Amino acid sequence: MAHLTFDEDETRMLRDSARERAADGDGLLAYALQQLAAEGVDLTKVTPYAEVQARYGLGDADAARTPGTA
Repeated sequence: MAHLTFDEDETRMLRDSARERAADGDGLLAYALQQLAAEGVDLTKVTPYAEVQARYGLGDADAARTPGTA
């Protein structure tokens, strides 16, 4: 089974971010960050981006890389 884990510094940064998000009232994101820090990512359960693009009709340039959007 392929599994992505984080080193000690990355884990600390994820947990620090989780605490900040919890303090800001964003409990769901805080929980997700804490889970990432604790468990890593099971890569056998990850959906390929091409499949996400097809499912949601996304183009090659998503909003995160397109200046002036979202």
